[in-house]
Amino acid sequence: MITPVFRFAPSPNGLLHLGHAYSALLNFAMARDAGGRFLLRIEDIDITRCTPEFEEGIYRDLSWLGLKWEMPVRRQSEHFDDYRAALEQLADAGMVYPSFMSRKEIRAYIAEAEADGKPWPRDPDGAPHFPPVDRKRTETERKRRMEDGEPFAWRLDMEAALAHLDGPVSWDEDGTGPDGETGKLPALPHDWGDVVIARKEMPASYHLSVVVDDALQGVTHVVRGRDLFHATAVHRLLQELLGLPVPRYYHHELILDENGHKLSKRRGDTAIASLRAAGTAPGDILRMVGLDHVR
Repeated sequence: MITPVFRFAPSPNGLLHLGHAYSALLNFAMARDAGGRFLLRIEDIDITRCTPEFEEGIYRDLSWLGLKWEMPVRRQSEHFDDYRAALEQLADAGMVYPSFMSRKEIRAYIAEAEADGKPWPRDPDGAPHFPPVDRKRTETERKRRMEDGEPFAWRLDMEAALAHLDGPVSWDEDGTGPDGETGKLPALPHDWGDVVIARKEMPASYHLSVVVDDALQGVTHVVRGRDLFHATAVHRLLQELLGLPVPRYYHHELILDENGHKLSKRRGDTAIASLRAAGTAPGDILRMVGLDHVR
């Protein structure tokens, strides 16, 4: 029998807030109830925004909430070679390409394309699909521009990637999506277009690093916010392309502010550290996020 493995994977680029507390507490409770393992992963692949101070704050906040996790903690910044190996695997199969277009160039291209009244395709988050300009460049031009030091991102060639699949891709959803979706659900990665999976100065994007980390850590149950529900399609595609194991997914509701917006790390009044300093007790946090019944 396989031991269930759950994880909480915050980025140390700000203070943890009530939304993070909900996700961490839920993962911990589900792992405990399933007789499984609870892991903490520090997603600090963006070394320009992540700081040791925020990382220490994560440990402090989670310990104060009463959570315990296995050691050692996986820190992404210590495993860049794992992500480079995955990127090289995709590159060797002809499924990635360097993209050089700036944001300004992208906006101009899309504006011109939409001038005839036909809307440009957008991903589930509302961002426009990346134009096909860079995908059509010759290898000679790509090499020259890279050697000249131009900034670029590695993008997944979605059409090429989908051509490598043997058939439709799906995932098992134990939670619910934005529209109540649950059960075995179809993954629709084509809706995302040519997503970024790495950058010149960063060995992997969230999409690539999360599937590599989950596989290497043996994660069997991914419990995370509903805002990442649609991104699961990209993650399932990458798992298929890289031959990685497939966890079960549970997308939970988000903790929203009084205006119905997702909480932000920039907003201090919902930060765990601020609430603790104001005299809030761990049990109060459980009640605030609706998890007092899981103690």
